[in-house]
Amino acid sequence: MDIVAALKKEELKFEKQVDDAQQQLDAVRKAIKLLSGDGNLRNSVATARKAKRKKRVISAAGKKAISKATKARWAKWRAEKKGKA
Repeated sequence: MDIVAALKKEELKFEKQVDDAQQQLDAVRKAIKLLSGDGNLRNSVATARKAKRKKRVISAAGKKAISKATKARWAKWRAEKKGKA
């Protein structure tokens, strides 16, 4: 009977190891799924980080308008500074 009891004890030990290994495997699979973007946990954050923003283009007229407004702003600032001094 000692042999049978010892074998059952070993069987329980192996079953525990199998359960532990299964839990580790599940954790690794979950990590793979999340990192590959297939998981739904914070998927939007991962997608937002991966997505590249489309380069913004401004027309020549837009550049000219910005330049004109900036020059006018600086001219006003210089005139005010000159008037105070």
